[in-house]
Amino acid sequence: MLRFMPVGDSMTIGSAGEHTWRYRLWQHLRATLDAPFRIVGPREALHDPVTDGPDSYAYAPGVDPAFPRAHLAGWGEGWHHMMPLIGEAVRAHRADVLLISLGLIDLGFYTNARQTADNVRRFVIDAREARPGVRMVMLPVIPNVRAAGDGDFAREVSRFNELLAKETAELHTDLSPVLLAPVPPGWDIDHDTYDGTHPNAAGEHKLAATFADTMHEAWGLGERYEPTFP
Repeated sequence: MLRFMPVGDSMTIGSAGEHTWRYRLWQHLRATLDAPFRIVGPREALHDPVTDGPDSYAYAPGVDPAFPRAHLAGWGEGWHHMMPLIGEAVRAHRADVLLISLGLIDLGFYTNARQTADNVRRFVIDAREARPGVRMVMLPVIPNVRAAGDGDFAREVSRFNELLAKETAELHTDLSPVLLAPVPPGWDIDHDTYDGTHPNAAGEHKLAATFADTMHEAWGLGERYEPTFP
């Protein structure tokens, strides 16, 4: 049984009242993956904007109660935060595939592009020590409102994405492949987010699609993503 672990920041954990791209991807895999699978991780909560903490379990109305809410994601967390946690999380939950969306928080508050890329490498090493055959799909930092209005930050994002492409190429092995997913095609911060950063329903589908399509093209898992789910 394949075990998928979403790893990410605020775009992955989601807020109260949202579906999340995790849910959209679960729906897609359940419909197209011809093999048993699980979504795993040490956390389950959503971000609660009222308390500003990870303590809500109120997904959008109509979310399938069978949805496995597990993940390793946190509001305001990045590679800087997840790197020390990933080994134990992979070991404890026997994750086979890590679906990773990180970097915006690091570059905004904690580390520069080079330091963030170094944390990516340590993250991969620690994940492999816990599970040598673990597979990973990494999303670059996608367009966001801060980069749109801050030239220095936009250049740092561009530099990190270049370094991330190099790291994924160097870290990739046949036993433990590391893939770089593309920025979701047509990503538009005015159309696909509700605040210039966090995905709305359209953005959730696009994020799910870039992970799903990358896994399908590289590993033959499931099918290409068609956003037909409500």
